[in-house]
Amino acid sequence: MVIDALLPWTRWLLAFHIMSVMAWMAGMFYLPRLFVYHCQVMAGTAESERFKLMERRLLRAISTPAMISSFLFGGLLVLTPGAVDWHGGWWHLKLLCVVLMAGFHGLCARWRRDFSNDANTRSEKFYRFANEVPTLLMIVIVIMVVVRPF
Repeated sequence: MVIDALLPWTRWLLAFHIMSVMAWMAGMFYLPRLFVYHCQVMAGTAESERFKLMERRLLRAISTPAMISSFLFGGLLVLTPGAVDWHGGWWHLKLLCVVLMAGFHGLCARWRRDFSNDANTRSEKFYRFANEVPTLLMIVIVIMVVVRPF
């Protein structure tokens, strides 16, 4: 995408899209880590309640609004004529990874509800593994957008 050749406000869309994605990714990196730590405390304790509060605030006040704004600004960029090479294979893989990231976001929301209801059945090891998923997806997304290998 050649930003300069596009509409003048496209740089603003791109800037807001990048900021939104950064905030969303920060939440997706940190929330599973909070789940790891939450597994280490007993349900019903003050510490468990503190984790519940942190997880809820991170998801509702940061991650979900950032995901929505990422889709909003990214969608507006996609609708900008000339912004996307629809024949490039990189675009399809990037979009798939974004959909998978949104699915992971949904899983995190479900896991947060389980913790909130003191109904978590997953292990600390499970969440340690889950914590790597957004990193792997982010790596593929960035390579597809910057390098465009195919």
